[in-house]
Amino acid sequence: MFWLLATLAYLLGSLSFAILLSRLFGTVDPRAQGSGNPGATNMLRVAGKKLAILTLFGDLAKGLAPVLVASLLGLGIQQQAWIGLAAVLGHLYPLYFRFRGGKGVATAAGMLLGLYPPAALLAIAAWMLTFYLTRTSSLAALIATPLTLPLLAWQQPGALLPMTLLTGLIVWRHRGNLRDLFAGRERHF
Repeated sequence: MFWLLATLAYLLGSLSFAILLSRLFGTVDPRAQGSGNPGATNMLRVAGKKLAILTLFGDLAKGLAPVLVASLLGLGIQQQAWIGLAAVLGHLYPLYFRFRGGKGVATAAGMLLGLYPPAALLAIAAWMLTFYLTRTSSLAALIATPLTLPLLAWQQPGALLPMTLLTGLIVWRHRGNLRDLFAGRERHF
């Protein structure tokens, strides 16, 4: 059951709502403009609020749904976390789009919401505060994601290893943003 759910989670995670919505609504492919990232932040830049919000909710849902299904089927928190990580891997390296995906922040937030809502709320609050103060989405993600680890270590230690790997993946996917942040040329809203 675990491997089937992990595979299905990866396939669901591989659906890129930014690309699908841009095709459906006839807007520019988000991989071709702005940051080139098929995620909600770049959709806001290239296609507007409506498609950005739809992308955000689609990406959240594909992280949340596999975790909830795993929970309903009686899998433990660690297995749920690995299944959620499979969905995020699908978003990062989507099978349907030549393995060129987004940065995984919204899908990871959905995963975390299913695993342990207080940690998700902490991440969302940290993201929103950082974004409000800096107007920089990448910095907000890089601060919010690692902040969840101490809370998980305390309250949900079974999810800690998959979430630590997820945090590493998100930092890795933001490595270009980190270079731009240190060089003072990162995009702001």
